[in-house]
Amino acid sequence: MRTTRSSGKKETEPVSSSIQDIPGKDDSTTPKSSRKRKISEAEIKPEPVTPKRTTTKSTPKSSTKSTKSTKSSKPTTASDLSAGAKMADAWIESRDAQAAESPTKKAERAKANPYGLSPGQSPYPSYPHPTPEECWDVHDRLSKIHGTVKAPKTVPIPSLNSSGCGEVPSVLDALIRTRLSAATNNENSSRAFRGLVNKFGIIKEGIGKGSVDWNKVRTADQKDVFEAIKSGGLADVKSRDIKKILQMVYEENQARKEELKQEETPPETSDAAAPIDAGAEVSKAEDNVISLDHLHSMDSDTAFNKLVGYPGVGPKTASCVLLFCMQRPSFAVDTHVFRLTRWLGWTPSDAEVKRMAKDVKSANPSPIKDKRVKKESGDTDVDVKLEDGEAPASVTPKRAKGPPPVTRNSTYSHLDVMIPDDLKYPLHYLFIKHGKFCPHCSAKKDAKIRAEWGDKPCPIKELKVGKTASKKKKVKTEAKTEGVEDDDDEDALSGGNETEPEEEDSVASL
Repeated sequence: MRTTRSSGKKETEPVSSSIQDIPGKDDSTTPKSSRKRKISEAEIKPEPVTPKRTTTKSTPKSSTKSTKSTKSSKPTTASDLSAGAKMADAWIESRDAQAAESPTKKAERAKANPYGLSPGQSPYPSYPHPTPEECWDVHDRLSKIHGTVKAPKTVPIPSLNSSGCGEVPSVLDALIRTRLSAATNNENSSRAFRGLVNKFGIIKEGIGKGSVDWNKVRTADQKDVFEAIKSGGLADVKSRDIKKILQMVYEENQARKEELKQEETPPETSDAAAPIDAGAEVSKAEDNVISLDHLHSMDSDTAFNKLVGYPGVGPKTASCVLLFCMQRPSFAVDTHVFRLTRWLGWTPSDAEVKRMAKDVKSANPSPIKDKRVKKESGDTDVDVKLEDGEAPASVTPKRAKGPPPVTRNSTYSHLDVMIPDDLKYPLHYLFIKHGKFCPHCSAKKDAKIRAEWGDKPCPIKELKVGKTASKKKKVKTEAKTEGVEDDDDEDALSGGNETEPEEEDSVASL
């Protein structure tokens, strides 16, 4: 190319019209289809150009064309470059596929386990407390003061006067009642439950006999549900949750009905779970009797994850349904249980959690970034390690996470693993009762509690290793952070417990 000056402006003139046909030259004004004649470098000697990358095509001697790439700054063979490009293509395809599926998979995982708990696994696996011996020691000490507590052999018939905390035969009934009891006391939740009974009536036959007709609640307007339960507090939130739960369960019942009709044999159940009565379940669905009794055919972990998937249902509510209604060993953690187990050192202190996190980081240092390889056919940089001809599963491995802060949910996850199954029911009951009536352990420091307790010493005082100060500000903060899952669990003490004779008076008085 040569340039001429005209009127102070540079003008570019072609040296030869045939230069447009030189292979390797990029002329955006001339389409590739117009390059009909191929010429060799001997015919034309253009001004020297140092391209970053060129490709020289020789005149083919046969119908098969051969292409050679010029050397790059880092020498490599054509086979290596081809293999690297294939690997990069495979990695990008895998990455794009994961990115496309990730939101759905995350949503499914979150729906199945919204609280991030791992049933059967403690979030603090290196923390050794409580041991079975420590659990029995506390149980025996509290039993001497509050009486011996035993789980009932049968679930009592539902009460129309008290909402309860799940101690009814119907799983759905237990779930809604426990949802009503959240963030309030037994008196308020029972008043709200009686409002539902008066507004929508009761079922007169079947396993839900004597309780609310939940299908009428499902089909009713939310305003009507709100009016029925407004005396119990948080009626706006609870009415929405109840309506959503009932609609979800109804749709599940109808879907299961169609599946059971098509199956020749009933589906298998887990070990120690109740068998599925397909005929009864189909009949209920056809009669629009909403039910969650098929959860009895699931193992405890599956049933727990199913329950926490419903709106407004947290680990404590799900655990109460398992413990009181389904009679499965589950250690529900309410505000009293959480406070006392923290004092006893049954969960790690904040300092110990930080130390565990440091240990995890020390054992899992920050990952080193993989080599950066540029894809041959484009400008996309991808992180890929070329080892054994395969692309890595992930670009940059994530650092292992340390244990979570101690909360009521993580406490449940830890203690449900550590406490022996045969102590979960009595310890839950005893912790609640002691947390309410011991002036040394109660969050309420009033004269009435102290007067009723008298001069008796606290039976677990010498076992406390955590912080025993219970400032009002701290208690309010705890209740606020736990949200609708926080309640006094008075209902857990008001019935459904089989006790020794000396306990009958104290239980009846609660």
